Amino acid sequence: MKFGFIGAGNVAQTISRHVLPFGHQVLLSNSRGPDTLDGLVRHLGDGVAAGSPQQAADQDVVVLGVMWWQVQAALASISDWSGRVLIDATNRVERGPPLRIGDVSGRTSSEMVADHARGARVVKAFNNVPMAWIADTSPKKPRTVLFISGDDATAKTPLQKVLEEIGFACIDLGSLAIGGRLQQLGGPLAGVNLTLHERFTL
Repeated sequence: MKFGFIGAGNVAQTISRHVLPFGHQVLLSNSRGPDTLDGLVRHLGDGVAAGSPQQAADQDVVVLGVMWWQVQAALASISDWSGRVLIDATNRVERGPPLRIGDVSGRTSSEMVADHARGARVVKAFNNVPMAWIADTSPKKPRTVLFISGDDATAKTPLQKVLEEIGFACIDLGSLAIGGRLQQLGGPLAGVNLTLHERFTL
């Protein structure tokens, strides 16, 4: 699978380190231009390239990994979202310092992302745990539970398969309105470190 990232920070780098060993490809982008990502591309190694946000959006799936106050501008930089699979890895935080949870009443953060990316098939993922909790990319890493939510099953299924392939336990919580509320920042499943362990030895 080809992953395009809008935002090249901690989220993009952590996910990239997990998917690259399994033959997936990564295209990183930011608001400052691909030349600013040369060092990061070299550091991450084979299978990584840098490009524009539009080029990132042309990949199989595009991961939105920017700060909440950058979301609208980042999504507006793409000419047409129709039919694209958009992974929303953002959390609704107010600009600090210090950072704090924004207003989580009303529509979920991912529903708001979908409003700004008309026609995209939005999946909420990669947001329920801090990236530091899944920094381990070794074959013996803990099998951490990652949640996904979305209104389009055909968009969720391939991502679910990739998450299981790279060593996570993926649980589909349902729609953006219901599941998205459970896993978004401020929800009951946000920041809960769940790992699967062998319980019995035969």
